[in-house]
Amino acid sequence: MFLFLYTLLLFYHLNVKAEKNICRIMGDPTYPLFSKDGDVTIGAILAIHSKLALSSFEFTQKPQLLSCSSVNLQDFRMIQTMIFAIDEINKSEILLPNVSIGYRIYDSCGSRLASMSATMALMNGPEFAGGETCNERSSVHAIIGEPQSSATVILSRTTGSFKIPVISHSATCECLSNRKYYPSVFRTIASDYHQSRALAYMVKYFGWSWVGAVNSDNDYGNYGMAIFLNIAQEESICVEYSVKFQRTETEKLKIVVDTIKKGTAKVIVAFLTSFEMNNLLDQLSIQNITGLQVIGVEAWITASSMITPNSFSVLGGSLGFAVRKINIRGFADYVLKAFWKTAFACSQKNSSETELSCSRYQDLLVLESYNEDVPEQRYASNVYKAVYAVAHSLHSLLKCKEHEGCKQNITIQPQEVVEALKNVNFTVKMGDRVWFDSTGATVAQYEVVNWQQDSDGSIQFKPVGYYDASLPLDQRFVLNIDSIIWAGGQLEKPRSVCSDSCLPGTRKATQKGRPVCCYDCIPCAEGEISNETDSNNCKQCPGEYWSNAEKNKCVLKAIEFLSFTEIMGVVLVFFSLFGAGLTVLVAILFYNKKDTPIVKANNSELSFLLLFSLSLCFLCSLTFIGRPTEWSCMLRHTAFGITFVLCISCVLGKTIVVLMAFKATLPGSNVMKWFGPAQQRLSVLAFTLIQVLICVLWLTISPPFPYKNMKYYNEKIILECSLGSTIGFSAVLGYIGLLAVLCFILAFLARTLPDNFNEAKFITFSMLIFCAVWITFIPAYVSSPGKLTVAVEIFAILASSFGLLLCIFAPKFYIILLKPEQNTKQHVMGKI
Repeated sequence: MFLFLYTLLLFYHLNVKAEKNICRIMGDPTYPLFSKDGDVTIGAILAIHSKLALSSFEFTQKPQLLSCSSVNLQDFRMIQTMIFAIDEINKSEILLPNVSIGYRIYDSCGSRLASMSATMALMNGPEFAGGETCNERSSVHAIIGEPQSSATVILSRTTGSFKIPVISHSATCECLSNRKYYPSVFRTIASDYHQSRALAYMVKYFGWSWVGAVNSDNDYGNYGMAIFLNIAQEESICVEYSVKFQRTETEKLKIVVDTIKKGTAKVIVAFLTSFEMNNLLDQLSIQNITGLQVIGVEAWITASSMITPNSFSVLGGSLGFAVRKINIRGFADYVLKAFWKTAFACSQKNSSETELSCSRYQDLLVLESYNEDVPEQRYASNVYKAVYAVAHSLHSLLKCKEHEGCKQNITIQPQEVVEALKNVNFTVKMGDRVWFDSTGATVAQYEVVNWQQDSDGSIQFKPVGYYDASLPLDQRFVLNIDSIIWAGGQLEKPRSVCSDSCLPGTRKATQKGRPVCCYDCIPCAEGEISNETDSNNCKQCPGEYWSNAEKNKCVLKAIEFLSFTEIMGVVLVFFSLFGAGLTVLVAILFYNKKDTPIVKANNSELSFLLLFSLSLCFLCSLTFIGRPTEWSCMLRHTAFGITFVLCISCVLGKTIVVLMAFKATLPGSNVMKWFGPAQQRLSVLAFTLIQVLICVLWLTISPPFPYKNMKYYNEKIILECSLGSTIGFSAVLGYIGLLAVLCFILAFLARTLPDNFNEAKFITFSMLIFCAVWITFIPAYVSSPGKLTVAVEIFAILASSFGLLLCIFAPKFYIILLKPEQNTKQHVMGKI
């Protein structure tokens, strides 16, 4: 019980003691490197020095103040620009006419430790006012800085809870565009979102589809490279490797260099800060890795620290995006005179009445008469714009008017400045309009620079184009290619592809397990073309077109039909005319010998009709030759069907006459009166009219027509006559076949009839040939391709016609010409 009461009293004593303590800084206060009192105050954190000397932390004595060395000229110029802008505003009668702006500028020495100390000092002041509670109001209305993205992230996270606006002049990380996490961060430079896209567009513009990528392993590099990789994928750019490292990771740097050395990509996208790029440059120089086309970013592409005796052998011809150089009128003279007289006073008293020693500025005093680098400063205008942006926001908050001045006794909270900054829109004296977009950044405007070497050996960053995101899409990126010097001092653009372009007539086939930029070129298949370079697919030619030999153009297919001019057509025409001529010759001979017994015995009327029909059969084959038309298609099949029926009808009539003739010799037979000349003519007419009727029905219902057959051959069109109705064609052939079979049967029955000259034997043989020809015609017709189908049909017509002509009339021709002594009635009757 006693122990419990003792503990309770102890806690009470400690609590009372804590309440009586005033709010105070632990350790020594941090004082700004440059400061000036004013009605409103702008803070700044910049790396005026680049090296920090840390005291030992042995915890045996009070730590000493941080010591910085090695002047960072670029950030020192930023300080001078800031003070120059503030002096201009304080002298202005238009902007904040009766309000003075003060400043408190801290040196971060490039150290997160010093930066955090400066941040706390800016938020609270170098020392707290006395009292029982801490001062809840920030001592500055806005903070300009830091130069680097990662440092700006830390700064904004520290000040974000107090809604103190942070305006960076060179922090480009896309991560800072997230207004949820960084609502009070503004930038007078564009986000890397635009620079990363511009890098991808540049690579695409030059036709480089195979690149390597290296980035700093921090917010700046990781976010920027992630955007580049996404856009590169959209633009069909393949990245062979993507590696990253930090400035302190020497082992990882060796791996990066080894990856670059083994890679086949000739273009390297280096999204690095100047520190990492310097480290990479040293290693590339040591290992003599040259000839690479390096594409850089604004962080290092124009950094003077990159210019070393060996740097051009590695980085010569490099291309990259840089912040535009904008000349601030009057600033070059200011850094030589006014700055050192006003802002740089060595004996002044600060708020703690502690005298600052001039020894603190000894390393800066050597720059008092130096301003040659001022025209090359690219970020100075961004600092200038940042100061004016704060001034314009304060101008609106204080309700300033040109002749009435600004309202006094208005307390401005930092969050009010944040809201006012969102609405600023003004034009600085250099002509640039300043406003912040929804992400707190300004519009992207880059200069494309090229590393070139002058005749004296000095390295120059020559402008060769620009990228302006405020312009229409097709006007944003402009390059003067003729002014570019490429890697290794070459005048010809380097090639960086995994696979060479596929020429027209081929298509790309991705190699298994490799990026899409690595592919084989496969020739297009027959009937397909590709008429552009790097085609992913071949296009099928339309129905009546076919690919040319190069497979890059669709040409009209060759149209094939049996023509009069080709050899096969000439041969068939010859035999057709020869057959017709031979038939006419036989007819003439028969006409001259019409009174001889052998002609009379063979029924001269039917013989002449048969010879006439045979001549038509020979000539009808000519209708099958030549380009098919609507009329020729109808004529060829109907003429063939009718003439052959007329021919077979005559042969059939002659066969029946032979049978009747021998039946009539029998005692008491009078059959010949039933099949006299009139009945013979009528039978031929009847048989022929039936075929005519079949043809008329065929032509009426579904006639033959010209047809482009594109199924049999891919590369050519067979111009043929479609049957229209297969049934009609089958009926025509079937009727011819029926008559031929009937004729063959009757002739076969009459072959044994007694006579020295029995014509039935020759008719039997002729019908045997006729049937054999047309039976073999069917499979040959079906299997023959293209114009050979027509040739087979003509061959069947000619063969069967020659068979009839020779088998029936050759024996008679032989007797009339060579054996005239047998051309007697006695010999014909077999009585000699």
